[in-house]
Amino acid sequence: MLEAELLVAAKSGDRKSLETLLMDNYKIVFGYLLKLSMNEDTARDLTQETMTKAIVNIKNFKGESKFATWLISIASNLFKDALKKKSRTLENIDEKIDLDAGEDVEQTILTREKLAILKNALSIIPEEMRQAFILKHYYNYSYEEIALILKCPVGTVRSRIHYSIKKLKTVLEGGALE
Repeated sequence: MLEAELLVAAKSGDRKSLETLLMDNYKIVFGYLLKLSMNEDTARDLTQETMTKAIVNIKNFKGESKFATWLISIASNLFKDALKKKSRTLENIDEKIDLDAGEDVEQTILTREKLAILKNALSIIPEEMRQAFILKHYYNYSYEEIALILKCPVGTVRSRIHYSIKKLKTVLEGGALE
């Protein structure tokens, strides 16, 4: 079934259709939240909350965007709320790196180093910029779609992405942030 057909059925109360939609988009939402929070447990919890909100509010989905975009919007709002509630800073997020057991020690060390550098660089970028950057460069959302998800003007999205790239380059090149 096409997404549009699944949505019509799900909004009419068909649990199987809703389950299919959620399962089809689970990895997208989880991956987004993992990149955003940089913590597997937090990403897992927020993904479950996102799916629960989607189940409860499926009848409110207007269909003006893709279902995945709607889920990402819910996930973004839940992430913002979680940051506010817990007054958590990214410096306190513990490292969790899952590596295949078959990797040799050298490759594991290199992978850990690269992930640590990337995690550090992303953690330095302010949350709003990081959200826009991840949506654009990991999920290929358009500026307009990101503006809808983050509920801000397109110009703001462009600015956030521009400055996030600039800051990432500075950090990755070993310089200090301004």
